[in-house]
Parts: sequence; structure tokens; C-alpha cells
Amino acid sequence: MTYIVLILSVLVGIVIVYGLKPSNKTVQLLLAFSGAYLLSITILHLLPEVYSTINTNIGLYILLGLLLQLILDFFSKGAEHGHIHIQDNITFPWALFISIGIHAFMEGVPLANNHEHIHLLWAIVIHKIPISIILGTFFVRSNISKFKAILFLLIFSLMSPLGSLAGENIEFLLQYKPEITAIIIGIFLHISTIILFETSKDHKFNLLKFISILIGMLVAYLA
Repeated sequence: MTYIVLILSVLVGIVIVYGLKPSNKTVQLLLAFSGAYLLSITILHLLPEVYSTINTNIGLYILLGLLLQLILDFFSKGAEHGHIHIQDNITFPWALFISIGIHAFMEGVPLANNHEHIHLLWAIVIHKIPISIILGTFFVRSNISKFKAILFLLIFSLMSPLGSLAGENIEFLLQYKPEITAIIIGIFLHISTIILFETSKDHKFNLLKFISILIGMLVAYLA
């Protein structure tokens, strides 16, 4: 069930891009909601979980996750939090492909045998939908062939399930799951805070974005 939901979250994004063609404003509001939900789930559920373990170096692993996402951002150009620049007639972005694949794989690892599984699962799903829309829009406007674009997105949809599968079967990942979860927390903190707290255009207060953030936090609290 977990694998199916993760794959469907990306497929929903593909359908929205090629079927509904949403406006940039709509995507940004959905991204704000997902960022608020992701941050809230991280604070309300994931942080208490990892700090309840006997490992006293959890904070270091969270910082490692922040640094890792900074490195991945260098190659993905910020695609994980909606910063992607549309260019015409570009070659296939292999750096983007690899970095976002690593990101998706890693966030799937803590899903395996996790008592907070459902909260983390929905945080990933809700985040993947707007990111898939943004990636799909990037491919459409960059004149990359539809075949390559859809193939990329389909592979992207499989990375988190593969991460979860690895987390269930590889002894090293099982043994160090709290530490890996802490790294993922650092990644989530980086992504969600950039989505939520980056400077708005012309430093103006955006009421609709603020409402989307409030709804995201409320839904996470009630989950």
C-alpha cells in the first residue's frame, strides 16, 4: 500500500500538468501548503521520535541532513522546494535527475517499520504532488521530449518506494534507522523552511499563501 501511494503521488502530478495545466499561483499555494504540512509533521512527530532514542548525537545527524540537502540543491537548483528555472532547448538535466533521485530514495528509507509511518508517508506524498507538477512543467516548457519527461517522472515515482524497500531489507539501514531518520529530518527542515520563509516578492504579505500555510499546519496537527 505504501509503495502504491508513493507512486500515485507523482502520477497525480503528471496528470495535473498534462491534463489541467495549473497556473503558477495555484502551484505556489499548493507548495506552501505542502511545506507547512511537512514542517509540522517533522516538528510534531519525527523530532520527538528520534530524540526518544538512546543516541545522544541525533542533533549532529540533523545538521548533516541540512548540509546534505545544501549539496543536493547545488545540483538540482532547488527543485525539491520549487526553485527551478525554465530554459528553452536544454539538454536532459542529468544532475537534476540524479540529485532529486537521491533525495527521493533517502526520504523513503525511514518509512520501513516505523510507528510514525503514516505521518511521514503523508508528508512525503503531499510534498511530492506539487514538486511533480513543477518538474513536469519544467520539462514541458523546456521542450524536452514528452517521452523523456514522463520516463524521468516515472523513475522519480519509484525512488521513494525503492528507499522504503531498502530500509526493510538492508541490515545497515535497519541498524541505523534513527540516525537516517534524523538526516531526513534535516533535509525536511531545509526544504520546508525555504518554502515557507523565503522572502516574498517585493516583501509583500501574501494572504492566500499565509492561509495555505495555516491550513497545512492545522491538518498536520489534527492528523
